[in-house]
Amino acid sequence: MRLFPPPSAPAALPAWPLPLVAGLLPMVATLVALVLSTRLGLIPACNPFLDGCVSISRAARHELPNHLFRALVLPAAALQALTWVLAARWLQGLGQAGRGLRVLPWLGLFAGAALALYGSFLGTEGAVYRLLRQYGTVVYFGFTCIAMLVAGGAIARAVTAGTLRVPRGLHHALVALGVALVLLGLVNAVLSAALQDPAKDVVQNVTEWWGGAIFVAVFLALAAIWRRSGLRLQLVAP
Repeated sequence: MRLFPPPSAPAALPAWPLPLVAGLLPMVATLVALVLSTRLGLIPACNPFLDGCVSISRAARHELPNHLFRALVLPAAALQALTWVLAARWLQGLGQAGRGLRVLPWLGLFAGAALALYGSFLGTEGAVYRLLRQYGTVVYFGFTCIAMLVAGGAIARAVTAGTLRVPRGLHHALVALGVALVLLGLVNAVLSAALQDPAKDVVQNVTEWWGGAIFVAVFLALAAIWRRSGLRLQLVAP
């Protein structure tokens, strides 16, 4: 698979649907699980972004919501990993370099594997399975956050250097979202240390939902950047 700027390969496919679908699939999976679990009486009816009454994991842990969540999240994990791999090649093609871009594909691959691990073991029981789910969540959030900051910084530098043209403010989107995610994590850590259950659980649940929303926004922003820059994909024989 190769990346091309606009005029080079008119027969190639536009690249922007890849990050778009990679971001929307987990959002759809989570919202579908939330609505179905509420209607089935598996979780209380509430707004988890404000009330923090339920975590994403609990909303998608049982019965039909669990099956649908897995069916959407597992392909999303592969698409997100592929998005970061291609983002690294694209930015290198724009003249960006550095250790961050060299490790960006690996960050994406590990993040995608962690999301797949989380989705695969969600709904299972036992200490080992709980450990695997928790490991998958931590690695996915952490590595995706780092990938956001690396890619966002490289995009901003490419705009400054004149090798990439996107609307004003859009090139800062990934960095801004990465900073927001870091601040969200710090607030969660401070409040979780200061509070006791059940308030601690509420804070952690709210943080998880907003963190997931930020991740969706990251891939939507990257899709918008790729669309405006006219990036295209072409499959080639090995």
